[in-house]
Amino acid sequence: MEIHFILYKPAVPENVGAAARAIKTMGFSHLRLIGPCNHLNEEARMLAHGSHDILESAIVFDSFNEATSDLDLVVCTTAKERSAKHDYYSTREFGQFLENKTALLEKVGILFGTEESGLPNQLILQSDLAISIPMAGGYPSLNLAQAVMITAYELSPLNQLEKPGQTLSKSGEGWGELKIQAQRLLADSGIPEGNPLFHRIMERMATVGANDIPLFLSVIKRINKTN
Repeated sequence: MEIHFILYKPAVPENVGAAARAIKTMGFSHLRLIGPCNHLNEEARMLAHGSHDILESAIVFDSFNEATSDLDLVVCTTAKERSAKHDYYSTREFGQFLENKTALLEKVGILFGTEESGLPNQLILQSDLAISIPMAGGYPSLNLAQAVMITAYELSPLNQLEKPGQTLSKSGEGWGELKIQAQRLLADSGIPEGNPLFHRIMERMATVGANDIPLFLSVIKRINKTN
């Protein structure tokens, strides 16, 4: 399983550099940037001490859709007060959640919002799941680089799944396939993307366990045959 850290429109080069350093320190290597600032300037490089390889290999995208098109699961990081999601996982428990889905997921994206306002509600809706960092109170809030560091630390036991020589045990019918089939079925049933019910169903679908995915896929196929 590959964990890809995605920064949405980071405005402060130093934060991007510090995030790169945090990612490498915790054993990860994949950084994606959506509409970033000048992430290769001197300030960013200073904060990325020892992690220039992560900074320089970061992939830059123009939009959320482009940055996430090849990912099996997209997880946004946001405060619980945001109303765009019903369920939130703590970063403390999310590593175990992903480990239980190892056979179903090849690429997972962890999405972080801007320094000033976080993520737009629309991107939170488009994400499959939401995680939140437990804090004693809402303020002082964490800055972007700190949020990346804590999340990377909590997920660091998973980086052993990225080591060369290990083979991903895939069932052939994983979460990615279920996601595509469920979205098509909902759209054909008059519940398109943008409808609150669509996003609520997909949010819950993302929590389905490995043993239940073949069951859901067989039900969807049966429904499609009868229509």
